[in-house]
Amino acid sequence: MSAQGRFLTGSTMGHVARMTATGALGITFVFVVDAANLLWVSQLGQPQLVAAIGFAYAVQFFSVSVAVGLMIAATAVVSRSIGEGDRPRARRQSGAAVLIAASALAVVAALIVILRHKLVGWAGAEGETARLAARYLAITVPSLVPMSAALVMSGTLRADGYGAKAMYVTLSAGLVLLLIDPVLIFYLGWGLDGAAIGLVLFRCCLLVLAFHFAVTQLNLVDRPRLRTLRNIGGPFVAIAVPAVATQMSTPVGNYLLTIVMAPFGDDAVAAWAVVGRLTVVVFGGIFALSGAIGGIFGQNFGAGQMDRVRDTYRDALLFCLAYTLVAWGLFVLCVPYIITAFDLSGQGAQILQAFATIGVGGFIFFGALFVSNAAFNNLGRPGRSTLVNWIKDGVLSWPAAVWLSGIFGAAGVIYGQAAAGIAVGALSALWGWVYIRRLQPADAVALDPAPPRPYPNPDRHRSR
Repeated sequence: MSAQGRFLTGSTMGHVARMTATGALGITFVFVVDAANLLWVSQLGQPQLVAAIGFAYAVQFFSVSVAVGLMIAATAVVSRSIGEGDRPRARRQSGAAVLIAASALAVVAALIVILRHKLVGWAGAEGETARLAARYLAITVPSLVPMSAALVMSGTLRADGYGAKAMYVTLSAGLVLLLIDPVLIFYLGWGLDGAAIGLVLFRCCLLVLAFHFAVTQLNLVDRPRLRTLRNIGGPFVAIAVPAVATQMSTPVGNYLLTIVMAPFGDDAVAAWAVVGRLTVVVFGGIFALSGAIGGIFGQNFGAGQMDRVRDTYRDALLFCLAYTLVAWGLFVLCVPYIITAFDLSGQGAQILQAFATIGVGGFIFFGALFVSNAAFNNLGRPGRSTLVNWIKDGVLSWPAAVWLSGIFGAAGVIYGQAAAGIAVGALSALWGWVYIRRLQPADAVALDPAPPRPYPNPDRHRSR
């Protein structure tokens, strides 16, 4: 295995496109399967079940975001070590990050299971819908622990340039879910419980496959060691805390918007759940873009190649613009078929139409926000990502949704979300570009997570 990082040479746009394409295929397929899961549940003819999944998703989104934040931190630390040419240290850091992520999610999952009834109630669920949402959480939330370990291993694969391997993890696990979901929901007659059990099996498959590629096949992850945990603690936490805080802004925003949507009834919440699933299906490439370019930023930053860091930022913004315009046009054409497939009518159909005409276009700026997030997280300023995301989701989205829903009804929630994203996305992209233009190679040295020590045998005396 070459000590040189894969992203240190070659076209930056090529790396952006390749890593995003492989990431998009994986994540899009997973969410296509997730949307199919929701579609099959909707065919049971009980909007209450779809609404229950929507409320449970609003709660579970918090814990998933913690796992994603820890993966972002692992990718940033590991890719920087690879860029510096220190692969043994990268392997040790990855192993420590897996253990940290699994331990953190075990605590988070326990808290959600204990408080699940209160959490879905605070989201606006009532009666039987609230009971079903809490039951769904009780079944699915513990599986976040193996999923968190799998995400860190998948992030390690991307940090080292193995985008296709990371894609195989999600594609294969998603195929398992695609095959077993109709069996559990319909053939065995388990309904909502079947959908929940399928999600648990999917997450366990993620762990098995990620372990196979990252540990067994490529040997990118070392056994966690106490000294490594101690040494990685500072640089990892310095990125992980703001990265997790950044990721938490999205579920908080979604949770608050679900509260705004709830008074419009189960039909509106069901349509909101459909919009949530379709968002990640249509924009899998945009969501994958942030994670895909993290390794490119990290390796070139670690190697002090600031010109390539700037090129990566520019190319990622251009990729985001082109992707969104194509997706917007295709989505508008598919709206009538989506409304029919999910049996949406009246208010639910209006919500979907609002998303197709206005909400989808806002992803030009959402994508720019994701690109700036990746830059800040991997280039030494993760706190800035936290700030801009909380301004969008915690400060602007909720009042904008309340105000516009008073004018346009339930569709106003979509308009409020888009307005906040457009304003913050544009400002964040500009801020990120100004920061990157000023970066110098000395900045990478100053942020080295493990500066060399004057030991005759560094690997013997320091485990990182």
